[in-house]
Amino acid sequence: MKARYARWLVRLYPRKWRNRYGEEFEALLQESSGGFRSFVNVLASALGEYAIPTMRPGVVMNQYPNSLLTLGKRPSAFLPMAMSIAALAIVLGSIAASPGVVVRNADEGAVAHIWQLLMAGQIPILAYFVIRWLPRVPRLTAYVFALQFTAALAAMAPVYFLGL
Repeated sequence: MKARYARWLVRLYPRKWRNRYGEEFEALLQESSGGFRSFVNVLASALGEYAIPTMRPGVVMNQYPNSLLTLGKRPSAFLPMAMSIAALAIVLGSIAASPGVVVRNADEGAVAHIWQLLMAGQIPILAYFVIRWLPRVPRLTAYVFALQFTAALAAMAPVYFLGL
């Protein structure tokens, strides 16, 4: 995009925004190929800055999750639960495949190995989750860890009670 157009587009933004981002944004616009679509996008963003400014004085971005759902969306929070549910599904699926008969082999078989990998694979993820989040949000971390632990116990229950 030509420097003249880039300068003009940057001037559409509010003064505070231009003081903070103007030079970088102008350089970015000059390096881009431009085009009508980019022009309309920048124009709409500039008008949006007047309606709902992104730079508000005294507002600091919250870096830590403030709800159980927000923390639960982190991969280190939901992956152990998903792995436990998958392990439980594998065990229940193998039991359902042979109704009424629980076969105990000398060789554990593929189902047992997959279950063991899923359950053991959770340990490093759980350790990372606790190390990362316990100092920052202890109460929420404890709740999520309790959910993870409950899911792991649910996956271990059929193995223990059926003696698999």
